[in-house]
Amino acid sequence: QVQLVESGGGLVQAGGSLRLTCAASTRTSTGYAMEWFRQAPGKEREFVARIGWTGIRKHADSVEGRFTISRDNGKNTIYLEMNHLKSAATAVYYCHIWDSDYWGQGTQVTVSS
Repeated sequence: QVQLVESGGGLVQAGGSLRLTCAASTRTSTGYAMEWFRQAPGKEREFVARIGWTGIRKHADSVEGRFTISRDNGKNTIYLEMNHLKSAATAVYYCHIWDSDYWGQGTQVTVSS
């Protein structure tokens, strides 16, 4: 069974930075794109960023230029570097294997204004 474990969330002031990590328990993610989603209180889960196996990236317009997704295939790990954080970024952030039912448990990010 695949497990995706997110870490790195926390409380940060507006304008600050955080780096999220998602570690996969197996190499099931091999060859697959990996994604970050987030869900704010009372809102739908929304796409944040995607990275392909070869490193091709896509970011949501709302985070373009401030967030960067990356991956280390040797460690079965993806990252989300978040800079210039705004209060609108407050949400639970989830890791996901593209085109699968595999999701992590989420990590809370809270940005105080």
